[in-house]
Amino acid sequence: MIQKPRGTMDILPGESEKWQFIENAARNVCKKRGFNEIRFPTFEETQLFQRGVGNTTDVVQKEMYTFIDRDGTSYSLRPEGTASVSRAVIENGLAYDTMPLKLFYIINCFRHERPQAGRYREFYQFGAELFGATTPSADVELIALANDFLKTLGITGIKLHVNSIGCPSCRPAYKNALVKYFSSKSNELCETCQNRLNTNPLRILDCKSPVCSKIAFDAPKTTDHLCPECSAHFEGLKARLDACQIEYTVDPHIVRGLDYYTRTVFEFISENIGAQSTVCGGGRYDGLVEQIGGPALSGIGFAAGINRLVLSMENGSKYNQKKNSVDLYIATLGEAASVKATEICSELLKKGYSAETDIVGRSLKAQMKYANKINAKNTLIIGDGELESGKAQFRNMENGEQSEALLSDLEKLENLLK
Repeated sequence: MIQKPRGTMDILPGESEKWQFIENAARNVCKKRGFNEIRFPTFEETQLFQRGVGNTTDVVQKEMYTFIDRDGTSYSLRPEGTASVSRAVIENGLAYDTMPLKLFYIINCFRHERPQAGRYREFYQFGAELFGATTPSADVELIALANDFLKTLGITGIKLHVNSIGCPSCRPAYKNALVKYFSSKSNELCETCQNRLNTNPLRILDCKSPVCSKIAFDAPKTTDHLCPECSAHFEGLKARLDACQIEYTVDPHIVRGLDYYTRTVFEFISENIGAQSTVCGGGRYDGLVEQIGGPALSGIGFAAGINRLVLSMENGSKYNQKKNSVDLYIATLGEAASVKATEICSELLKKGYSAETDIVGRSLKAQMKYANKINAKNTLIIGDGELESGKAQFRNMENGEQSEALLSDLEKLENLLK
């Protein structure tokens, strides 16, 4: 038997409704704040992610699904959305449009990771990006959007953590402090982090190894090494979060796993889903657009993991699963009755009602069982006698009331459905 690839999932009826609930919530909060949807390719030239996400990241070094096209071009399935959105902004001239530019997307992404609860090789994200605004107010706009989204879902036990990782001006001094600290403990670090010590020591702070995490706990804090401009930006961020009454914790261990981040980084962390606890994360990436060939254009964004949000919903949310129901199910006896039922269903569907009739060839008893299974609100039974008299019994399945329906009077049938 052929099975789905490892680290992927089938989203079946009964479960897909949760995903629709999340996606609808995302679209609604974005509409309120003026964010417009963008869609972009599932795969891009590999160099986009090498230059944008960063060659020293685990994503690029270990996790991307990369293939060589017939013309020799290297392509990769998207491991995240920000680099692709930035490429689309440049390529389509949006970088020269009126600012700020507010975009959102709902996509699937791909990373070759070790599957576990909340972590998949194909996973789904709701993301939002804001370009062309450098102020702390823009940071809060994005964080407030994410906060509104999570509040709309009604998931409990989620906390906001924020940090600042500085800018190209102040980060070199911080990197030197990290190298000095980790060098004295290099023999205890995992092999990957030993390599990071010389390439990108900030990545050590993001390592998931328990040993490296323990060592990193006492590492120098980013907030102690900020330049005056970054420090003022971070204070402005906190003041505006307070003004919006958004609760947060300053967490110096948040650096995020991608190279393009500058200054503000943040995560919404769930207390209810185990090790993979970050359900939404993001930050500022002021140099990314320029880095991949565009103009100097600031940006900030986030991505929320839909897979993890679905897990979080199991511990409580505003989602209330309602069974799909059909306005009318028409049970039939005989070929002529089947033709008439098809005609009535077609007319009702044109008018916006949901209607079904038997297409399998079931017995009348089996048809009525099926009507119950699909949660039909009303039923109509048509046989030779009903065709001859032009009348049929209409039954409300919720209260059992019966009424007479004229098969030739669609308007009366509609009134019964109302």
